[in-house]
Amino acid sequence: MNTAYEYLIGVDGGGTKTHIRIERPDGSHVADGSSGPSALMHGAGKAWDAIVAALDSAFQSAGISRPPLQAIAAGCGLSGVNNPLWAAQFTEQNPGFGALAIGTDAFTTLLGAHLGQAGVVVAIGTGSVGEVLRSDGSRSEVGGWGFITGDEASGGWIGLRAANHVERVLDGRAAGGPLASAIVRFCGGGETCSAGENRERVLAWANSANQSLFAQLAPLVVAHAGQDEAALAILRKAGHEIAQIASALDPSQQLPIALCGGLAGPLHAYLPEPLKSRAITPRANAATGALLLLRQQLEAESVGETR
Repeated sequence: MNTAYEYLIGVDGGGTKTHIRIERPDGSHVADGSSGPSALMHGAGKAWDAIVAALDSAFQSAGISRPPLQAIAAGCGLSGVNNPLWAAQFTEQNPGFGALAIGTDAFTTLLGAHLGQAGVVVAIGTGSVGEVLRSDGSRSEVGGWGFITGDEASGGWIGLRAANHVERVLDGRAAGGPLASAIVRFCGGGETCSAGENRERVLAWANSANQSLFAQLAPLVVAHAGQDEAALAILRKAGHEIAQIASALDPSQQLPIALCGGLAGPLHAYLPEPLKSRAITPRANAATGALLLLRQQLEAESVGETR
């Protein structure tokens, strides 16, 4: 493998946050860092800003001066890479990293979860996507269609349904409860406001919200599932959506399957059987998967240079 670089970094870039892992070429761990979102839906420039901010944070935490970017090779697993235009813009705007390998966040999550071996992942965070790597090396992806039409069971999907529930409650079309009250307060309303003021504040919040903001409602749904039927129904539906993704990826149910992402833990209790029993803990995270992707590319380049 080409070891001309002082450091290798793996980037897990999602719609809520960016996590990076820094290693030396020999695989020794240096530091981890995090920053805001680097999903490509926010723009390539903002993605790079978040990555560099996370990188600087990691080096600072390790007490190491960051070398020039040219001395660093980056492997990036990013939400939105499956959009060819966004991927091209991201590559073109590389701020100076010496080498760059990019893949979808689903693929780097898959690589990390099974350490490059065959298996299935369903990644549930701000968005959602599933991917399978078969023993013959072939891959397939399910989901990942984006917030407007897809991303089932994701934080954005859960939040959107929670927002619709509170709208129905404020209209008198559904019974209220702890979840609706919590969302009204989240949007700036509450018991001290009139019904009209609560409606206006929820409407203003919903009309300005994007996927990442809707995803902020997901923890409220999880927190109230034990005492609110609407919250419980949303999470049970999410569990069934995850099961459908898993079934489409591996109909035989023979491959190991890992649930990954920030909502994997909270949603595990709402998975139907047998998926609930089959799901395993990922062996490593997506940032480690991005490093595996990078090392594979550097190894291939090194082999090519020696021929």
